[in-house]
Amino acid sequence: ITCQVHWFECVKNCNAAVLTYTTVAFMFFLYIGIFLSYMYNSITFFCDAVMFSIYPPVTLHLGQALRTRQLVIDFDGERPIPRLREPLDLFAIPSTPFQGVRWPIEYEVFKEAIHHIEWDPPDPEPFYQPTGHERAPMPVGEEKGNVVYCIDPGTKTSYFTYSRVGGSRGPIKSSTSCAMHQDKSTLAFESRFESGNLQKAVQVGVHDYELTLRTDMYTTKHTQWFYFRVRNMKAGVTYRFTIVNLMKASSLYCLGMRPLLYSERAAWEKGEGWRRTGSNIRYYRNQHHQAEQDNNTTTNTKSLHSLTWTGQFPYDFDTCYLAHCYPYTYSHLQRYLSRLTSNSATGAYCKLRVLCRSLAGNAVHVLTVTSPGGGWMDRSAKRAVVVTARVHPGETNSSWMMQGFLDFLLGESDDARLLRETFVFKVVPMLNPDGVVVGNYRCSLAGRDLNRNYNTLLRDSFPCVWHTRNMVKRLMAERDVVLYCDFHGHSRKNNVFMYGCTNSDDATQRLHERVFPLMMSKNANDKFSFRSCKFRVHQSKEGTGRVVMWRLGIRNSYTMESTFGGSTLGKKGTHFSTRDLKSLGYYLCDTLLDYCDPDPTKTSHCLAELRAMLRQELRERLGQEVDSDGSLSVSISDIESSTSGSNSTESDGLPVHLLNRIDEVPFEP
Repeated sequence: ITCQVHWFECVKNCNAAVLTYTTVAFMFFLYIGIFLSYMYNSITFFCDAVMFSIYPPVTLHLGQALRTRQLVIDFDGERPIPRLREPLDLFAIPSTPFQGVRWPIEYEVFKEAIHHIEWDPPDPEPFYQPTGHERAPMPVGEEKGNVVYCIDPGTKTSYFTYSRVGGSRGPIKSSTSCAMHQDKSTLAFESRFESGNLQKAVQVGVHDYELTLRTDMYTTKHTQWFYFRVRNMKAGVTYRFTIVNLMKASSLYCLGMRPLLYSERAAWEKGEGWRRTGSNIRYYRNQHHQAEQDNNTTTNTKSLHSLTWTGQFPYDFDTCYLAHCYPYTYSHLQRYLSRLTSNSATGAYCKLRVLCRSLAGNAVHVLTVTSPGGGWMDRSAKRAVVVTARVHPGETNSSWMMQGFLDFLLGESDDARLLRETFVFKVVPMLNPDGVVVGNYRCSLAGRDLNRNYNTLLRDSFPCVWHTRNMVKRLMAERDVVLYCDFHGHSRKNNVFMYGCTNSDDATQRLHERVFPLMMSKNANDKFSFRSCKFRVHQSKEGTGRVVMWRLGIRNSYTMESTFGGSTLGKKGTHFSTRDLKSLGYYLCDTLLDYCDPDPTKTSHCLAELRAMLRQELRERLGQEVDSDGSLSVSISDIESSTSGSNSTESDGLPVHLLNRIDEVPFEP
């Protein structure tokens, strides 16, 4: 009735000469819209009342109901959990840099959040000392064992297509058989959570399990990292675990490294976190082989290796986790960065933004850290430092180094203030969030090693490294970049060391690329080994961040490699804790101040020491002396071993989705 009154009043008061058919139509549809809106609100009010009568306010909050009226059903296992959909961001612009974690659409994920407390053992944990009598059980598989855990590989297509917050829709499939639930002595495994990667578990004895790891998604390669959950255990019982599909011929487990164990009950009752565990540890080649595929063609067949160990759990029916190294997930990073940005004091000199989005749409964060004081000329005169980490997702120790670096740099010490006043820091704490999320060891969702693609032109396939290189190029146009350092982990050598690039073309800069690592070894003399550092640039490493940044003009361009194991120096024969790893970030800051000290005394002493070391090495290895003018008749890199010692693979071609597109293109003969 109200609509009709307004309508006739409008017609009566309007001049007939002015009133057009367009105006009439507009007013007609306007009032139709008002009427439909009224009806919609009435219906949704009724639906809300019904919904709140079915689901208690604990599940559906009134504040949520006022913001959105669309019901979404999530699943925890097979149990449906109703919730109200969050409102969409205006113009698709995220309201916060910390969004939900995005997974490949086919990947099953449990919704429960996993948190591990940060804790360091009171005493250094020693390496395992082999007795020479460790067993080397050969895999028997499903034929002679009972499959107690098996999940889909999460790759229903041969390449990444689409992502979604929370992974696949619908209920999560059971990973075990009904028979398994009837046996109370069988361990219950799970890895469908962030960074987990257990594919299958086969019970081959009463307390003996063979484990198969998932390869990096959309590849048939790269198994080294592992992280999974275990339940239904008995305290005091000795269990044996054997991972049967590791691909590296050598490992730090051969040098005494032990796996890590986390007990939720020990964390709750005693405040204890990750501890080294395991006896009867052995790493060896087994009878199985794996066909590796590159460019969609089988290139070679590699022997597989096994890691076996025995161990006991501290409590009955606990929830425990086993891992290759201290986990550091993408969610962990987002929580850490959120704490930094919520600190008003830190916000004055630390700015966080999104550098780019990964293939799955996860944010790649970059922090700019510098003191805001001084005029424009003072700020523009500052030199820059670029620090990155986690291009290889399984190298979690690099994230702990990064956290230590940021903790110190953003702290209130005099040295931290001096660093912020002297430099502009660009920090990318996690270059490969997608790989971290899905539990890859080396690759992104492109199925390729990002640290072989810094030269890429394929921005959409390798966005993280493309945008990082572009950021550095822009930075170099503005100011001098004194240091680039990319944090890594190493699976075959103990201690910490650096890989650099020999500046052999410039006689005035000869040996200068070795000064920073030598200073680092003096500051962290119980962890850092200068003798393990390498500076030779190999053809196969041209696509790495270290070499690409060096080619751009950054003379001090390094990767800093931290072992998964521990030290053979000061604390000989002991594992690194998270405190040790974080301390390396502090030592990098301390060394940067030494290297850039206006007083050149330390640099001069290091150069003199390097020349003396080089003379000694030339005498021992080549039988040569330096020339009379102090120069060398051979290239410095010639005295290094033919291998770089790098833990990296060579380039493995185009991203897998482009290879599949090429295969789909018809070619006429």
